Amino acid sequence: MGDPPNWFFSMCAFIGFILVAIPLPWHLEAWNTGTCLYMIWTALGCLNQFINSIAWNSDVINKAPVWCDISSKFIVGSAVAIPASSLCINRRLYHIVSVDSVTKTRAEKRRDVLVDLSIGLGLPVLEMILHYIVQGHRFNIFEQVGCYPFTWNTPPAYALVFAWPMAIGLVSASYCLRTIRELALRRAQFKELLSANRNMSSSRYFRLMGLAGIEVMSTVPLGAYSIYLNATAEPIQKWISWSNTHYDFSRVGQYPWVVWHENHLTVVSIQLSRYFIILCALLFFGLFGFADEARRNYRLAYTSIAKKVGISTGTLSTGTWTAAGSVSLVRFGVSLININISRSKAEVSYNGHSGAMPVFITQRTERKRDSFNSFSADVSIGEFGSFDDTKEIPYLPTSSAKGSISKETIPIPDVNNLALPTFPEPSLDLNTAPRHIPDAPHSRRSSLDI
Repeated sequence: MGDPPNWFFSMCAFIGFILVAIPLPWHLEAWNTGTCLYMIWTALGCLNQFINSIAWNSDVINKAPVWCDISSKFIVGSAVAIPASSLCINRRLYHIVSVDSVTKTRAEKRRDVLVDLSIGLGLPVLEMILHYIVQGHRFNIFEQVGCYPFTWNTPPAYALVFAWPMAIGLVSASYCLRTIRELALRRAQFKELLSANRNMSSSRYFRLMGLAGIEVMSTVPLGAYSIYLNATAEPIQKWISWSNTHYDFSRVGQYPWVVWHENHLTVVSIQLSRYFIILCALLFFGLFGFADEARRNYRLAYTSIAKKVGISTGTLSTGTWTAAGSVSLVRFGVSLININISRSKAEVSYNGHSGAMPVFITQRTERKRDSFNSFSADVSIGEFGSFDDTKEIPYLPTSSAKGSISKETIPIPDVNNLALPTFPEPSLDLNTAPRHIPDAPHSRRSSLDI
């Protein structure tokens, strides 16, 4: 059976990066150092592999040597960083259930964070440095894979590079087993022990335990299998000297797809190292991606991206417009444009997922409200405030609408037979016109003059 197509790997790598990167702010607020380190290393590893698979999809040209220097070293570090992050998680879970006191001082919390950072960041950086000892040349470029580190297959390479993931996995497994033992002994005190960690619930605790446990069960066998592949794919060379190992160090190995597929063990080793980082991302999403806070973060990310690209994210209920005719509305002195709704059902149907809301266009007038022009159907006056001589605010299409609308709920008055109030015709009658009567003279004296 052949390898999966390269576009499939690129798609999986990008999806893995998105799934792990979006919930990261939530876990940063919880300040779980091991989980944050696991997410950061996994997300960056998926992004690194995605860029490499796109940039070198069909060639082996050394088009970005500086990027390949960084990318190849990052691959070496991430092989140790993910097991180290799992070690941090198992170590914290063990300390939660094994401590005698449920409270921790600020200094103790700061010390725990520093220890986790030294494990989750210090060990990968140290691995990158030690890898230079057995780095035969600068890096390799494989078609459809991209930049890849080269390790000279000598006995020191197994102690300095190949054995580290398995060794860290064994230490992490010991913490995991001790955690299970402490849980069995302190089952009654479990809730009290979690009370000291305000960001740690019982469900999150067991999800973290599942993540670390599955990662441990995967790391140790894969680490042992990786050592076997490196020992059998090529013969182990004798270590002669530093100068011999680093001879022609600036050389870049370039291997087209046909060349590196000639050796089956080489194909298995490369593809296994690439897909392992994607499996770590999917494992994290399977355990934490369906939590309420995680789903909220995914929803916010989708909404923000959809708004930028112009996709509607409304939550209107499904319904259809099926009425025919025309409607003219006048409300509080604002005359709405006559709406012609004599279209077919398919043209005017709207749906909360794929359709669009009808837009009402308003015209401003200078007329004041009076008792005749103020017309409202089933609308509370309290919704619009007092009857001041102010202009009506036009309807905005972003206003929220609730419920579904159909022809039974839309009043369609007969405009042709609409009865209008009648007014008496004005008439001029000279006899009925009021006459002006001059004021009678009166004395200027008042009662005080008498």
